Amino acid sequence: MNVNFNNRDPVYLQVVRYFKEQIAIGELVPGEEIPSRRELANRIKINPNTAQRAYKEMEEQGLIHTERNHPSKITTDEKILSKVREALLVEAVETFVTSVRSINVPVEELLNLVRTKYTDDKGA
Repeated sequence: MNVNFNNRDPVYLQVVRYFKEQIAIGELVPGEEIPSRRELANRIKINPNTAQRAYKEMEEQGLIHTERNHPSKITTDEKILSKVREALLVEAVETFVTSVRSINVPVEELLNLVRTKYTDDKGA
């Protein structure tokens, strides 16, 4: 478990994002048990209260569920799981569009560049 923290966002939200990314790429699968809050805090060297806050946020978003006296597990709700991937993709596209909009590149040229770069990088 390797989380790279930045100084801009609250740590608990970065932990939530990490879990979302792991779900989106299939590293965490529906129904899979995740580390306890204390274990997560020890693994990634964060305050246990921060880990608790991240888990609480993920429970509120429906990403995980915890039954009394059992480990927390990734949701099996397909609607929530597909929304996780979609939200990450939309966020990445919005960031990209914002950064290139000022260059004034025609959309078709931009799409061709993206298509080429995406295809070239997949083979690398």
